Amino acid sequence: MKIGVYGLGRFGSFWAESLAGTSNEVIAYSRSKHTPPKGVRLADEEEVLTSDLLFYSVAISSFEDVLKSTGKRIGENTIAMDTCSVKKYPMEWMMKNIPENVYSIGTHPMFGPDSGKNGLLGLPVVMCPVKEKDERYEKVKDLFLSMGLKVIEMTADEHDRGAAFSQGVTHFIGRVLKEMDLEEKEIATKGYISLLEIVEQTCHDPLQLFYDLQRYNPYTRDMRHSLRLALENVGYRLENGEKA
Repeated sequence: MKIGVYGLGRFGSFWAESLAGTSNEVIAYSRSKHTPPKGVRLADEEEVLTSDLLFYSVAISSFEDVLKSTGKRIGENTIAMDTCSVKKYPMEWMMKNIPENVYSIGTHPMFGPDSGKNGLLGLPVVMCPVKEKDERYEKVKDLFLSMGLKVIEMTADEHDRGAAFSQGVTHFIGRVLKEMDLEEKEIATKGYISLLEIVEQTCHDPLQLFYDLQRYNPYTRDMRHSLRLALENVGYRLENGEKA
């Protein structure tokens, strides 16, 4: 089976190399100049778009434009997938820009180069069916399971609701802590070290990913509102006693 990865940014390179660890041929195309990871062959756009499996690995904010440019050229026997950290809008874009006869699936590998650096065993990947499940859906699911991933199946709405209060809040707190310029301390507690690890894990990713997570998930506004109220409530209790 030939697997194509469209985009070799930080996650795309990591994901392509992870896929190359299977028994499949992995090829990649990038609009920018990138050195392919180990086990991955650079290919032209047309070959990647007609792979057996096609994973788009581009920024959420550019995904719709990429689909408008490439969607009609996806092979009719290709299974097309996104890897975006939000699901509602990317899946709508796929339904709109990919031909009806091309099977597509929304996916979200919920890890990256930092959290997956020690292996993928047990890490979660979300699958959101765009169309009715059939043998093509099961083929992708079997691939993920063969990589040791934990497959979680849900709707796009369920994913975005959950991600807003898990991934969304983690990245938001990481960026806030980075703004505080926290440093390593000789008397650091384990809790403080964990906070530094959150900064390390989230702020290695491109700033664009943070913006996209917050802007394209319809539920992150609620998350930020809840977080702001919680901070204000704790601050009020600190200044005025326990009753808030």
